[in-house]
Amino acid sequence: MTLTRRNVTFALGATALLGACANGIGSSGPARIDARVDATLSQLYSQYPATRDLEAKSAGMLVMPLVTEVGLGLGGGYGRGSLRINGATVDYYSVAKASGGLQIGGQQYSHVLFFMTNEALQTFRRSGGYAAGANILYATPERGETLAAETTTQLAPVIAVIFGQSGLRVGATLEGVKYSRIIP
Repeated sequence: MTLTRRNVTFALGATALLGACANGIGSSGPARIDARVDATLSQLYSQYPATRDLEAKSAGMLVMPLVTEVGLGLGGGYGRGSLRINGATVDYYSVAKASGGLQIGGQQYSHVLFFMTNEALQTFRRSGGYAAGANILYATPERGETLAAETTTQLAPVIAVIFGQSGLRVGATLEGVKYSRIIP
């Protein structure tokens, strides 16, 4: 794919739109983020009861109630959430995504990162910006499917559960994801 002025202009415009979109979280502070996280976890546990086992076995979890992505050639995404350890919020984080390739569309979804080992959790917390990599097992359950926390999920240091998707974004892309601690 070649970068044209049109693609760059669109990508910059999409990024500005994404940053300005009223996705319900905005910068209203910790109370609003925590309320969204509580609602997201309630939805996750009611739709996929086996995720309660993941929570019980995890050292902590990062909950992103709403991630919004857009793309046309170049794309991006953003969301805010909180890190919870033993059910209590200890920090707030943002997720920023960038992608390039053959893509078009927009989507929103929720996701939760379950840190299955203390080492994985400490690595996440100590880093200045955590880039998701190959050490994460992704689980994208369809409606009505059971998400099992069995053998393969117990071996992964970090498990990402993506759910509540809406919208449509299609294509083949290379993506980068970065999680950063924020002060809401």
